[in-house]
Amino acid sequence: MTLSQDQLETLIAQGRGEVPAETVLRGGEVFSPVTGEMIAGDVAIGAGGRIAGIGETYDGRTVIDVAGRILVPGFIDTHLHIESSLVTPQEFDRCVAPRGVTTAICDPHEIANVVGADGIRYFQRASEHTLMDIRVQLSSCVPSTEMETAGARIEAADLAALRGHPSGIGLAEFMNYPGVIHRDPGCMAKLMEFAGGHIDGHAPLLSGRDLNAYIAAGIATEHEATTADEAQEKLRKGLRILIREGSVSKDLHALAPLLTERNSPYLAMCTDDRNPLDIAEQGHLDHMIRTAIALGAPPLAAYRAATLSAAEAFGLKDRGLIAAGRRADIVVLDSLEDCRAGMVFCNGVLADDAAFAARDPVAPVGRGSVKAPRVAAKDFRSTSNKAETDVIGIREGQILTDHLHERIAVQDGDKRPDPARDLVRIAVIERHGRNGNIATGFVRGFGLRAGAIASTVCHDHHNIAVVGADYADMAVAANRLGEIEGGFAVVRDGAVLAELALPVAGLMSPEPFEVVRDALKELHAAASSLGVTLDEPFLQLAFLALPVIPSLKITDRGLVDVTRFEIIA
Repeated sequence: MTLSQDQLETLIAQGRGEVPAETVLRGGEVFSPVTGEMIAGDVAIGAGGRIAGIGETYDGRTVIDVAGRILVPGFIDTHLHIESSLVTPQEFDRCVAPRGVTTAICDPHEIANVVGADGIRYFQRASEHTLMDIRVQLSSCVPSTEMETAGARIEAADLAALRGHPSGIGLAEFMNYPGVIHRDPGCMAKLMEFAGGHIDGHAPLLSGRDLNAYIAAGIATEHEATTADEAQEKLRKGLRILIREGSVSKDLHALAPLLTERNSPYLAMCTDDRNPLDIAEQGHLDHMIRTAIALGAPPLAAYRAATLSAAEAFGLKDRGLIAAGRRADIVVLDSLEDCRAGMVFCNGVLADDAAFAARDPVAPVGRGSVKAPRVAAKDFRSTSNKAETDVIGIREGQILTDHLHERIAVQDGDKRPDPARDLVRIAVIERHGRNGNIATGFVRGFGLRAGAIASTVCHDHHNIAVVGADYADMAVAANRLGEIEGGFAVVRDGAVLAELALPVAGLMSPEPFEVVRDALKELHAAASSLGVTLDEPFLQLAFLALPVIPSLKITDRGLVDVTRFEIIA
């Protein structure tokens, strides 16, 4: 927000000490992500939520004692899908702002794939009523490919109509990287609409000349690097790397060696997809910072990546530093290494219960979005007549999968799940009321011995994904999601063991994040009782349906060989 002339003149006067600041933080030290120095003196928060001055003595209408504590700039999550937190944007604000996240750069393409541009407009409205600054990128790939059935389609003209909102920065992750490098007309129209502006990248395993071609399209960032070598090539070729640590995609340990003081101006941090249970038990960007330091990253590099470098990468010149004229996005810590927020200020406002309660509520959209056909056990039978079988191989901690090949005997015209070999059925059921497609396949890596798990969080088309060792349980689980407007369900012997309703577009709960967190605990326990060994089976299941991440995935149209970018006949 630009200050008025009156606010600017007041801020200058407050910086000179001619008039009292609004709030003074006294007795602490400011950590500089530029030099790594500790700067003693007061921090004066002035007009318009901006910082009036640091490193001097100030008077203020309110004085807060932070003696012996360290003040760092607010953390910036450079790429995430708030929908994956399973709560609304305002509940996400209440969940993570107290942990130090004062800016979240989101891509609402999850809800956009269900309800289209109305979902993006909902996020834009919500961003006007949060303490943290939610920046809403415009979703570039709705649907992500032509190999799935989504609930909506957004073209370049639709994106043009969404531009101009104060929350906007640019175009969100361009996942259809084959469409970019092969100059698909629809992709080119979107690139031209945002030419000269900010465009986020998404290019898993892309290398060599194809990587050059992708970057030449105007792509600025990349969050899909999963190895140090991959990230190093992308850095060399001009991409800013957003190190990711989500609930499924955990890349921080692999990329931590790159997090040096030399590289940190071109590195940032993101969570991409992180659920409230992991946030409650581990943290958010605060978890990334302390983990990076524990892995050997210099504190200057870790905090620079989480603050100043992130701001610079996205052209946010008003934040990333505790310095005069910047937004008063401030996190108060006991130590840099432990990185646990004691107090957080978002644009000069203390993020406490009173501030969250004072926000105006924003009504969500996307109710009644699950329009799937009711299914029966027979719908999950295999139609193949050959034993050679393509199998999706899960890599825990990654959204990359392996394309496995197994022999599964055909019995009575069907290839049955074989839990003893960790081979269970996976199916995707179209739920937007478009065609009623049902596709089935096999997956290895769940450890499932009985029952079924189903979800309407199914990237990015968000159809129903169900995995199971028993067809009847798969049908019960999938049908239950239609009854509760979407969410998660765990079933065994025909009984629902645990569930979480996500009626906002089949993606988010309108309940407080604490309610969602507790439901996730019950769901995880229920999944474990079926033999599941994955730490996060629900989001891991969701990503098995994303056809822009190698190597083998499944949509409602069938198994997808992502390397060839084609559906397997």
